[in-house]
This record gives sequence, structure tokens and C-alpha cells, in this order.
Amino acid sequence: MSYHTRSLSSHVRAPSGVGSSVAQSPALVARIEEKKAELAHLKELKELSAAVATQMESLEQKLSTLSDGTEAIAAVVGNWHNVLRAINMASSKLAKTPGDSKDEPDNSPPLPQTLVRIPTEHAPNVHAQAEAAEAAEAEAAANESAMSP
Repeated sequence: MSYHTRSLSSHVRAPSGVGSSVAQSPALVARIEEKKAELAHLKELKELSAAVATQMESLEQKLSTLSDGTEAIAAVVGNWHNVLRAINMASSKLAKTPGDSKDEPDNSPPLPQTLVRIPTEHAPNVHAQAEAAEAAEAEAAANESAMSP
């Protein structure tokens, strides 16, 4: 009886799966590693794109604010012509007080009318200080007139 000697490895079928194919094909392993690297780069690209999108939205908000400010500045600059015309008109009408007399020559240049009036009703502290100052002036004037013979 003779036994046929064959190698056992030729009869055993290789199990199917990634482990055996990796061992059999180094080109396939290299391709898988290449695809993993490509996936990592795509994930990084996605994260960077999201960051750029966030920055662009922030820039859009800042530009909107800048645009609103520019419109306000344009309105102010557009009104300068009217402001200068009002100053010119006020300067042409010189302030004349009833106390001026023609007998006493005054060497000071004539002044224009007051151009700015500041409302103080919205500021109670300023209004109270102004009233206190007016009361003090009135009291000082009353004291001077009482002392005069």
C-alpha cells in the first residue's frame, strides 16, 4: 500500500476574508491605505470648509453693519450743504441787543446769532443746575440793587 504524498496546503482552501486577501495582495493593501488617507483628507477638507463658511457668515454680518454705517455717514455728508447754508444765513444777520447805543462805539466785531440750542429737558440734573444758577444770578442781582443807593 502506498500512500500518495501530497502537500496538505494544496487541498486546504484559503478562507475567504480580508485577512487572507491582505496577505496575498500587497497592491490591495496599498490601495486600501491610499483610500484611507484620501478619506482623512476629505474629512479635513469638510471641517475646513465649515470653518470658512462660518467666517463668511461673520463677514457678511460685519459688512451689513458697515453698509448701514456708510449710509448714515452719506446722509450726514449730504446735509452739510444745508448746515453751511444755515451758518452763512445766520452769520449775515448780526446779533443786535437792545442795550446797544450809538453813542458808545464798540470796537469788537459783531457776532452772529446763536446757532445751537441744546434741549435740556431730558437731562434733569443739567436742568436743575441751570435753574440753580439762574436763581443765584437773580439773588445776586437783587442784592446789588438793594445795596445801590
